[in-house]
Amino acid sequence: MLFQTLAMAGLMAQSAFAAATAKPFACGTKEPTAEHKAIHKALAVKEAEFAASGNFSAQATINVDVYFHVVAASTSLSDGYVTDTMLTNQLNVMNQHYAPYNIAFVLKGTDRTINSNWASDGAELTMKKALRKGTYRSLNIYFQKAIGGNLGYCYFPTTVTSGSNDFYYDGCSILYSSVPGGSATNYNLGGTVTHEVGHWFGLYHTFQGGCTGSGDSVADTPAQASATSGCPSSRDSCPNVAGADPIHNYMDYSYDICYTEFTAGQSTRMTSFYNTYRAGK
Repeated sequence: MLFQTLAMAGLMAQSAFAAATAKPFACGTKEPTAEHKAIHKALAVKEAEFAASGNFSAQATINVDVYFHVVAASTSLSDGYVTDTMLTNQLNVMNQHYAPYNIAFVLKGTDRTINSNWASDGAELTMKKALRKGTYRSLNIYFQKAIGGNLGYCYFPTTVTSGSNDFYYDGCSILYSSVPGGSATNYNLGGTVTHEVGHWFGLYHTFQGGCTGSGDSVADTPAQASATSGCPSSRDSCPNVAGADPIHNYMDYSYDICYTEFTAGQSTRMTSFYNTYRAGK
């Protein structure tokens, strides 16, 4: 009887763990400010004017220097530790996803820090002031054990002064278990980094603004009432607006296996933001 009781308890614990890990996508990136939304609209106008002028030219590849920071509570995989193989696979996923849009990522350094407070996203600014490398055009990614129940969050590009708090905050925090081979059910193919880095390039969620208004300010992403959950065969949450939900877009909340694309408009917007706020910095 004792064995049966222990076995049942073990099964219940496993079920609870599975339920805890198989949760919906959660992005902790802050809601864009009115000022940042205005920047999006201004860039949209400039892009439309350029397209109308017919002055098209081949887009040069944007090469982004990347610094990986593994911040764990211990050297155990269950405590937030990420192996070199996992990081290599994550970089490969980033390059595979962004290559069609003329963006490449070059790993410049990896460091590991054992700090249980930082690993759980405590003292964010202190951690970043200690670990951040490069300039404002450098992408710093922090892989952490826990980030407030989210899979990740990042900061939008804007005008910052080198050495300011905003400069140090810049970058992406990523739940360690979402990397390729991680334990985050449905979100362990590396898509979380792709999504969050989209924010680093200035993109909003495809469901920004719902069915009304300017949404994400990108013309070729159809309006979307709310985030997608899972990987449905199709979805149209704004039936009175043209276009079905972009469920395969990296800036939605679909499962990793469902992610396949950015739009041409999003690609142009990422280039606009990078050239305006990060290039040459």
